Amino acid sequence: MPIIRPDPDFPSSYAQARERFLAAARARGGRLEAFDNPAGPGLDGEPLATDVATLGPDDAREVLLVTSGTHGVEGYCGSGVQHALLRVGPELDDALAAGARVVLVHAINPHGFSWRRRVTEDNVDLNRNVRRFPVPDGPDPDYDEIHDLLLPANWPPDAANAAAVAAFIARRGLAHFQYATSKGQWSRPDGLFFCGRAPTWSRRTLETILRTRVRGAARLHWIDVHTGLGPAGHGEMIYAGLDVPADLARTRACWGPAVTSIYDGSSTSAKIEGMIGGAFYSECPGTALATIALEYGTLPFDGMTEALRFDHWVAARAPGDEALRRRARERMLGAFFVDTDDWKAAILRQGRDAVARANASMRTPVGR
Repeated sequence: MPIIRPDPDFPSSYAQARERFLAAARARGGRLEAFDNPAGPGLDGEPLATDVATLGPDDAREVLLVTSGTHGVEGYCGSGVQHALLRVGPELDDALAAGARVVLVHAINPHGFSWRRRVTEDNVDLNRNVRRFPVPDGPDPDYDEIHDLLLPANWPPDAANAAAVAAFIARRGLAHFQYATSKGQWSRPDGLFFCGRAPTWSRRTLETILRTRVRGAARLHWIDVHTGLGPAGHGEMIYAGLDVPADLARTRACWGPAVTSIYDGSSTSAKIEGMIGGAFYSECPGTALATIALEYGTLPFDGMTEALRFDHWVAARAPGDEALRRRARERMLGAFFVDTDDWKAAILRQGRDAVARANASMRTPVGR
């Protein structure tokens, strides 16, 4: 297993990330709450939990929310951003000076974070799970057409499989391949980007946090930290709410015209369903929303996809082979975290800037 080089903010494991987050939050005077995940233990035998640190007044009209670990292994990046803000964070001081309540949600998907997987303990993509259930009880034509291509009988994929994937992309286009793969399929529980058959523990936990930490505020600025798409080190700001024009406009007013959207085709992400931002609408009625997924690039698309395919192949075809599971964890970490000084510096710079822009927005009237 590769070891992440020692760093003051970016952790080498979920266990270390949690320990650091809790210590930094206590040092800041944060009010802490833990939601224990019953699917534990983690990779190192540690208990699993989603931790929430709250700073600022409970009756604040403005809330700044920063979440990490929606996609498990991506928490290595998100936790580093949160820890840096807590450890040396004038941006959090500015938010509090603006009268805001700051809510940091660490490892909303702790099982995936610890085990270096993108999915929850249910093999569910949490960012496809916030949707109406039940889902259709039957085939998913878009995904079913490529499931066996993505997860062939044997690994590594042979030349025939590579040719079949290339032929599919040539026939249907790369955009459709990305959409069919990642939209949030419902027919194959062992497949990629499975949306689930019911709300996951992580979704229910997030809904509780929104209900108890955000509901009643006049406005929410929400930053959810992700990795995997786009040029290495670049943080694409992807609008993370539902297709509500007023919320998209408010988000672009805060973070600028560079904010992309899956609804107008400007994002590197395919149009997906079930994003966690959808939980806001049921849990926080009457609150104005500005929200981004801050998506930091790592590997080229093909490399990221191959890591995901291998991880799911091992989980589906060889779950008892510890050597393969270890290799899958190595590839997933390498696909969703880049252990270089330049990459990490770029992540922290853009993360701090995103919070600073939210702080400036919070000083404008809520109606804007």
